This record gives sequence, structure tokens and C-alpha cells, in this order.
Amino acid sequence: MTPEPVHQAYRFALDPTLSQQRALASAVGGARFAYNWGLELVKARLDERAAGHDVQVPWTLPTLRREWNRAKHQVAPWWADNSKEAYSSGLDGLARALKNFTASRHGRSKGRPVGFPRFKRRGRRDACRFTTGAIRVLPDRKHVQLPRIGILKTHESTRKLARHLERGTGRILAATITCTAGRWYVAFTCEITRQIPISNEHASAVGVDVGIRHLAVLSTGEQIPNPRPLECLQHKRRRLQRQWSRQERRRIGCKRPHPSRRQQRTRRQIAVVEARAASIRRDGLHKLTSRLATEHGTVVVERLNVAGMLRGRHLARVVSDAGFAQLRRLLGYKAIWYGARLVEADPFFASSKTCSACGTARATLRLDERTFRCDDDKCGLTLDRDLNASRNLAKLAERVAQSGWETTNARGVVGRPDLVGRTAMNREAGTGFYPGQTGTVDA
Repeated sequence: MTPEPVHQAYRFALDPTLSQQRALASAVGGARFAYNWGLELVKARLDERAAGHDVQVPWTLPTLRREWNRAKHQVAPWWADNSKEAYSSGLDGLARALKNFTASRHGRSKGRPVGFPRFKRRGRRDACRFTTGAIRVLPDRKHVQLPRIGILKTHESTRKLARHLERGTGRILAATITCTAGRWYVAFTCEITRQIPISNEHASAVGVDVGIRHLAVLSTGEQIPNPRPLECLQHKRRRLQRQWSRQERRRIGCKRPHPSRRQQRTRRQIAVVEARAASIRRDGLHKLTSRLATEHGTVVVERLNVAGMLRGRHLARVVSDAGFAQLRRLLGYKAIWYGARLVEADPFFASSKTCSACGTARATLRLDERTFRCDDDKCGLTLDRDLNASRNLAKLAERVAQSGWETTNARGVVGRPDLVGRTAMNREAGTGFYPGQTGTVDA
């Protein structure tokens, strides 16, 4: 094992008092105010420049901070109630959004086009990030300290992070507070020195075929059930949404612009249901990926086009509920932590259409065909579709091993074959054969 520093986040639920809840809400409100103020200033300066005036448009974090320090006494005379990090967090989010917009506009970023930043509203992704000040985990492992907010009680023990801090193998870089479904959380971004093993001493290779009926079908024959958390809670969610709709119709003609207390209560109940579904999904994915990375030496998954699958109106909700992209992302860093190899098959790799026994590929395979049948003049194999695909994925690891594992990690250091994280298999022109092609983990 070799010690290597990695960035890792520790998230804890908080049990704040009423006064502390007001202080937390004030901090995230200050961050939101600074973001909206900076965006309004940028838009006003852009309009002035379009009108022919020679003005400077604050586009980066240092320029936004300078403008904020000049105007904060007039626009926010209450700014001293919160830590300066609260306003810096909002301005930093705006600077990142402007940078992403510029990069997308000039074609320097991948993925979908990024639009111009929009104003934030209250109650939607409230967060505030602290990078300086008193950010501590207290020795009693039941309290944390944040700048200007003070000492907060945690709902769970902080022993996992406290042990690293006591041994000197961990260092807190930042703390982010968020509010989800009326519950406050703090996430510490830390630099942890982990003992990265060269290998987990398992020679087995497992293919993982993800799906909707089963969350994952392994090449060993094991079927991981899909918890479908949102689908199981959908009846309660629908009832609350109908209740919200009736309350909305009753208020037609009401002069008050803000929702009533009943509407706010119903909205909180809907948020609690959706947060519970997200927690169940996250728990199942973490348990599955940890088991795969610790019990097998090589894990092979498909790099699916999840964004394209979400465009279908009939499958969008169930695909989102399964969390295919999250499973691959978790395996990406857990394979490195536990000394396993992660191989990602190309989206065009015909894992479902290829016979796992003789290697014959079928021309077509409908989605409603749940059983794979090979031609009788070949081998006549009859097997579950998902199990056949997972076995083809497991065989992919053997082909990559024969072609040679990549021996250079993401930082260019030679001699770490365990850091192979992304291996694409592309169809060779005119052969119908998939040779091995290796890659490295994204830095």
C-alpha cells in the first residue's frame, strides 16, 4: 500500500436550535443575496456597454468582490450579521456560472450548451460554503464549529472524520451547509491521506449489466433487486401533489402573492418524500458499489448514454430512479480506493446481442425479448438477456488483460496498473471484432 492524498467529503446531519436555524438560514440567504446582486450588476453593466458606454463588467471573483466591498454598506447594511464567507460563497458561485457560460459559448466545454446565469430564488438549492475561519470538528465527536454560527450539534457521530484529524491524516479544506426538506446538513471537503492498495488480491472479474427490472445482473448469476424508491413512494407523492393542486385552486383570486401556510406545509411534506427516495437510492448504490470493488479484482460496466435515455418520456422517471450514472461514478473512485480495476465498455458494445457462449452476434434484438436465443446452427444457447450481457462484459476484461493493462495513472506515474479506470471497446472497421483499447482515470 502507498499513502496518497485524495479529496473526500464527509456529510453530517445537524440538530440546530431555533436560534441556530435562523443563523444558518441567514448565512444561505446572504449567499443568495450576494449572487443575485452580482448578477443584477453584471446585467446592468452589459446593458450599459451595449448602449455604447465604456464600463467594466465584473466577470471574475476578484472583480465581483471589489464591487461588493464598495457597495455592501449601501445595498446590505446588515452584512455584518453573517460571515464574509457567506457573501463570498454567493459571488464565487456567480463567477463559476459566468465562466461556464463563456466556455460553453466559445466551444471549450463538453456536454449541453450552458445558458446565461439566472437569479436564485429562496428554498431552491440553498447552500453556503465556508473556506476560512473557525471550521472544526470538536473532540467529543458530537459537535462541529462554523464561522459566526458557532458550535452545532450533529445528529450522528463524527468519529470517522475525527479519527483522521487526530492522526494527522486529514485536513479540512471547506465546509458547506445545505438545507434539504427542512433538514440542515454540513459537508466537510477534506484532504485525506488514504492507503491505496496496489491490488485487492482478488483475481475474479465480474460483469455488471444495469437495468430497470433488476438494478444490476452480475455475471456470477446474482440479481440485485431494484429498490425503485420513488416508484414505491409515488402513491404518497401523488396524493400530496393533488392536495397541493386543490389548495392552489382555492386561492384563485387571493390578493396575497405568497403561498398560504397550508401550501407551505404540503410543499414540505412533498420534499420529505422525495428526500427519502433519494436517501434510499443513495444507500443502495453505495452498498452495491462497495461490495463490487472489495470482492472482485476487475469490474466491467457499460458507459450508457443516460442523457439520451432520459429523453424518452416513458422511461425517463424509472431510469432516473435507478441512478445508472451515479453507480458508474461511485465505482470510479471506489475501485481506486480498494485496489480494483474498473473497465468501461463503449456504449456501442453489443453486450446484449452477442452470444456469451460462441460469440455470434445477432442483427437485431427487440427490447421486449427478455430471453436471448442463439441460432440452432451455432450453439443454440438460451439464456436470460441480462445475464448474457453481463457474461459478455466479464469476458471483455479478459480481452483487455491480454492486450495489456495501462500502466500510467492520471498523474503520469508509471507502475500503477490498478488505476486503470476507463477502457473503451470500439468496433474495428470491417471486422465485427472488438479489440482492447485502454485509458486512464479522469484527473
